[in-house]
Formats: sequence, C-alpha cells, structure tokens
Amino acid sequence: MKMAYNDLSAQYQHLKKEIDAGIAAVIEHTQFISGPQVEELEQALCRYTGRCYCVTVSSGTAALLMALMALGIGPGDAVFVPDFTFFATSEAVSLLGAEPVFCDVLADTFNLDPESLRAQVRRAKKAGRLKPRAVIAVDLYGLPADYPAIEAVCREEGLILIEDAAQGFGGELAGRKACGFGKLSCTSFFPAKPLGCYGDGGAVFTDEEPLYRLLCSLRVHGKGADKYENIRLGLNARLDTLQAAVLLPKLAAFDAENETRNRAAALYSSLLAGSAFSPPGVPAGYRSSWAQYTVRAGSEEERAAARSRLEAAEIPTMVYYPVPLHLQKAYAGLGGKAGDCPVAERLCKTVFSLPMHGYLAPEAVRQVAAALLRR
Repeated sequence: MKMAYNDLSAQYQHLKKEIDAGIAAVIEHTQFISGPQVEELEQALCRYTGRCYCVTVSSGTAALLMALMALGIGPGDAVFVPDFTFFATSEAVSLLGAEPVFCDVLADTFNLDPESLRAQVRRAKKAGRLKPRAVIAVDLYGLPADYPAIEAVCREEGLILIEDAAQGFGGELAGRKACGFGKLSCTSFFPAKPLGCYGDGGAVFTDEEPLYRLLCSLRVHGKGADKYENIRLGLNARLDTLQAAVLLPKLAAFDAENETRNRAAALYSSLLAGSAFSPPGVPAGYRSSWAQYTVRAGSEEERAAARSRLEAAEIPTMVYYPVPLHLQKAYAGLGGKAGDCPVAERLCKTVFSLPMHGYLAPEAVRQVAAALLRR
C-alpha cells in the first residue's frame, strides 16, 4: 500500500469522537454561519498565539487580502514579498492594485533574506515609481522567518510588517509563537496545513483594537452596526461554523501532533546527514511546525532521479514550488527575468518534500530515508 504523504485519515480516526460530536452539535443548533464555535475558536487561537485579537475567515488568501485592505494598501504602493513561496502571498497584493516586489531567500531556511529585502527597498525608493509600504514575511514550510532582522529593516525603512504564517502555525522563535509577529499576521486552515479544517479557512491576528474592528467589518461586506449598514467595501469572508467545530478538537490535539512532527523531522535529518540531500536548516532558538519536510538535491536531475526512486517504492513526494514568483506568467508584465533571485530559482529546481504529518511513525521515516539513499 502506498504511504500517505499527509495522513489526514489517521488524524480523523484519532479524533473521531470529538470531531463527530462537534459537527453534530452544529447540525443540531443550525447556526451554520457565525455560530458559537466560531467565537470559541477565535478565543482559543488568541490564547495559543498570545495575540489579543483574532478574526477567523474563509481562507488564508482572504486573510492576506483583508490584512492589506485594513492597511489601505492600493495602487502605487510597493509590498515586498519573498520570491520563493505560494502564489497567494503576492496575489493578494496584486488584487488590490499594489505591486509586489520580489526578494530573494536564504538557501538553508528557505525564508526571506533580510539583506535582499533591504536592497530591494532601497532600490524601489531610489527609482521613485512606487511608494514602499509593507513587507509580507512568510514562515515557509513551518519555520518562522528571521523576524529580528526583518523587523530591523522595517524600522529603518518605515515599513509595516505582515506575517504570512499560512504554513507556520505552531512554529516558534525565542519562545514566541508564529502568528505573533508583525502589525498583522495571517494563517491558513487548508486541510493539509499543520492545523487544518475540512475545507478552506484562515485567520487574521492583531494586537490593535481599531484594526480588529476594521477586520470584523471587512469580513462581512464592510458592515457597520449590522450587515445591512455598509460603511465600506468589504468581502464575504466568514469562516463556516462547521469548520470551527472541526478545528477546536484539532487545536486541542495540536501540540501532541507537533511533537510527533518534530521528532520525525529530527530523525529524517539525522538519517540524511552527510548525504547528497541537504536537510532543512533550523537555527538556534527556532522551532518549526513542519508543514513540509523539504530537502535539497544537488541538481534538477538528481531530484528527478530521487523522486522516481521513491515513487517506485510507493512513497509520495511533492515539489513546493517549481516556479519562483517573479517568473510566473501572471507577472510577465513586471519584467522579471532569470537571475533576479538566484537562490529562489535554484531552490525551485532542487527542492522536494517527503511525507510528514502528526502521526508519522519512526519506522515510516526510516523507510523513506532508506529508499531515498538507496542507489
């Protein structure tokens, strides 16, 4: 039987009683939109992350879009994003008429390179075509970005920081939880994420009450006193009550699952140490939630051979991400070219991700590593 890449079935079997009861409760009270489980989840997420306010929404993309809307980002603004990440990070910027400016990343952690960020901000200021406004730093694969260095650049250059923790929920930096960085932070509850629901979902966090009130309005068509008083343009971006009911027992089990992912990652890294496949870097003081366990091959050809070898052993792999943002067809009009972000471009050709989830047994990790290292 083919190994599961992310075994959501194992998780469901472990939490079946609690998840089924939560879903049944929503069906019983029929408050499918904005039911009591939504507020309960928001309060629990605040306690977990240490944030003062949480607004749950319909997807991680909606979370990013609302964060930018709340800051008034629009045409003529530059928002600096890592070049190596999922398209939604820059897409939200473009949907508001602003322009994403792509920065290179660090080869070992895959996250935003603070020096590339600084160089791109200064280049944009010198050109004068755009007004630098914000930075979206991504916690790729579950590891928080280098926030001390990124925050320093933001202070120097007068930029607002947004944390994109779509993959980062449960990660930590110096004891501070992911979703706890920046003026606003966003996460996703897509099923494959470390904390995932049974459909689309997400959340926006902040410590500022005026931003919280604004986000609540934006979530429901720019509502005022009620949804029939519309004081601004907004979205229909509420999290369904059923998804909140699914997330509550998953959040209760999250730390135990995160421990399993971290043990599995440590075993992977020890088994692959010194091999042709470079394990992901986790700097001192950091903790990843391992949304993905991603290694680097020496070349595109070596990656293809390794993935074929694993596929023959019925072990699935994934490539996140095969094309850097600046070379995506949607951004052809921005004039990006090969060589603009060399680290990101090389990662796109050499990275691949191995099975990882909260119920991954050590025996399975050893099986994957043995198949990968077999020649």
